[in-house]
Amino acid sequence: MIIILCAPSGSGKSTMVRHLLETHPDKYELSISATTRAPRGQEQYGKEYYFISRDEFEQHINNKDFIEYEQVYEGLYYGTLKSEIERIQSAGRTIVFDIDVKGGLNLKKIFKDEALSLFIAPPSIEELSRRLHGRGDTSEEMIEKRLAKAEIEMADAPYFDKIIINDDLSKAKEDLDREIANWTK
Repeated sequence: MIIILCAPSGSGKSTMVRHLLETHPDKYELSISATTRAPRGQEQYGKEYYFISRDEFEQHINNKDFIEYEQVYEGLYYGTLKSEIERIQSAGRTIVFDIDVKGGLNLKKIFKDEALSLFIAPPSIEELSRRLHGRGDTSEEMIEKRLAKAEIEMADAPYFDKIIINDDLSKAKEDLDREIANWTK
């Protein structure tokens, strides 16, 4: 089984993923993406991401080591290594993807009915802006880029199996659990 969670940056996707991993530590495992961006705050290599150089990333592209990858922002790559999928599958766990919208759509095309794709939506662009500003770890220029990108990503929400509105975190977690339970029946 594969669960794909996508959302515009700041919508609560990573919080929802943490909820799954903490409530079912023996069932779910996060697919750790590779990225060329620098770590934020306390992020660690191999925990949140595999932080690699652009040259390393492009070498992996040339070697066809990725199941999917995207240049999400100019010069910033994100991708899923095939070896990461194999690692989690060999452990017998459900793969959970915390991934951008384009990457999620690409994964759904690859895995088809083996995957449940969920779009975590903010209640509004205004609330998303408030959340991004509240993080305090992102420049105003990057926040504006993320908000512009979020508007485009919101248009892709109907292409996902289900949409969960994250206006109340407790309710959103309940909705997430219900959608997964319904899918696994």
